[in-house]
Amino acid sequence: MTVQFNEDSQNKKISDLKNREEEALAKMLAEKYGIGYLDLSVIPVNIDALRVLHEADARAADMAVFNILDKRADIAIISPNNELTKQKIEDIRNEGFEPNVFMVSHGSLKKVWDRYKDLSYSFETKGGSLDISNEEIGDVVARIKGVPDIKTEIELILTAKKSYRISKILEIILAGAVAVEASDIHIEPEENDVRLRYRLDGILTEILRFDHATFKLLLSRIKLISNLKLNFDGAQDGRFSIKISSGDVEIRTSLLPGAYSESVVLRILNPDTAQVNLEGHGIHPKLLKIFEDQITKPNGMILVTGPTGSGKTTTLYAFLKKIYSPEIKIITIENPVEYHLAGVVQTQTDPDKDYSFASGLRSALRQDPDVIMVGEIRDGETAEVAVNAALTGHLVLSTLHTNSAAGAFPRLIDLGVNPKVLTSALSISIGQRLVRVLCPECKKEVALSSADQKIVTETLASITDKTYLDGVQTSSAWEAKGCDACNASGYVGRIGIYEAILPTKEVEEIVLQNPSEREIEEAAKGQLLLSMKQDGVIKVLTGVTSFSELARVIDLAHEA
Repeated sequence: MTVQFNEDSQNKKISDLKNREEEALAKMLAEKYGIGYLDLSVIPVNIDALRVLHEADARAADMAVFNILDKRADIAIISPNNELTKQKIEDIRNEGFEPNVFMVSHGSLKKVWDRYKDLSYSFETKGGSLDISNEEIGDVVARIKGVPDIKTEIELILTAKKSYRISKILEIILAGAVAVEASDIHIEPEENDVRLRYRLDGILTEILRFDHATFKLLLSRIKLISNLKLNFDGAQDGRFSIKISSGDVEIRTSLLPGAYSESVVLRILNPDTAQVNLEGHGIHPKLLKIFEDQITKPNGMILVTGPTGSGKTTTLYAFLKKIYSPEIKIITIENPVEYHLAGVVQTQTDPDKDYSFASGLRSALRQDPDVIMVGEIRDGETAEVAVNAALTGHLVLSTLHTNSAAGAFPRLIDLGVNPKVLTSALSISIGQRLVRVLCPECKKEVALSSADQKIVTETLASITDKTYLDGVQTSSAWEAKGCDACNASGYVGRIGIYEAILPTKEVEEIVLQNPSEREIEEAAKGQLLLSMKQDGVIKVLTGVTSFSELARVIDLAHEA
């Protein structure tokens, strides 16, 4: 009989035996010294804890900090008699931590030291802040010219079977999103794989798909830096920030349980991408003049309406930047504070502390402000306080979730605002949407189809003030093609389409009759202001955007 000798199997058995003997010795010594024992090969390591002690010091002292909770530091050591070990423990105590010491084997300690590789990109992670090295993120941003580059960067790390790859994947996902100015990152587990998408100019764009094993590790990392519960698969909301050369970028984390694990959305609040110059929003000069007149009034309420993601808050920031001066006090109540404005007092609501928009507004009024911005009017209490503030010498700016400028009137009445005082408080109601701007490098002029020509003819005929049509050609439009400059999307950036209604005598009379949106629109036609449809069609004809993009954002079948 021939005996088969498997050298690899034999070596593994010898290695396993040595490991068991080493663990047994560490356990015995722990009992001798009256110290707790741990086998760190089965204990998760908190990456943030490694930052308490530099790698070189940890190796020199035969120790490592593998977990921190509040001010308790869990420390792994080889020997309690090592003088350098004792000194480093005392140093950790002097930094405000309460040391919790465990005896471990050399093998266990080596596995913790190996995790220092996870810090190759990040540093100083604490309290919900993920600091990415300016040099590293600069390198990533320099390499990334578009979406294909992000996919390539991530795939290179996915193929590298190294323990620190999860941190690098997350950091490239974040750096890539900053580089291409994405507003959101969506990580969505499906049955067979996990999909990564960015929201670019309001449209979700798929970056790549990867495996569930990687997602599980990535999810844990996101939960850790977002200060969320690791062993909880329900809905959770958290936050962290990344530090880049130009300042902090706030990341809002949202987790939602799904059929195949938790769906992750990371909202990116990058102040560098905010267009807060009012003149750059695409507002028609006639309407811009009205806006400038209204925001310089000493009192009244200015409402910006539209669905989530239509740019309402950015418009309010543009108003605040336009009117700011050292002579006036401006206070904002937001959730979240999206962009920081110099010279403006900005506060954030906190439901856990019963600090709502309504309570924040009441508190702000006691600070003697000239201008107040309320992030959103969503209930009767906030509406009532905002209206009273507008009637008592304050300029109040806010947003409202309605489909049009006309919808603000019935919505406020539904919230309990007295129709008799509504038009006295409300200075102007603004409706807006965001449309993608055609790439100037590749957009193509095309003849209008019969269906599009009909829309153009009917829309332009409904514009009473024909001066809006000066210089507008009506025989052709433009369409997106796609090139390297626009990541093959055909679009670069977004711009607003707008409408507005002033509380004139005709509007005031109809408001007293509990009107519908359509009745408000009819009463406001004499103001000779463009509707969003009219504004959008003019932008199509002048090559700013395309018919397909306008149809994506508004109902072109709706009467102008």
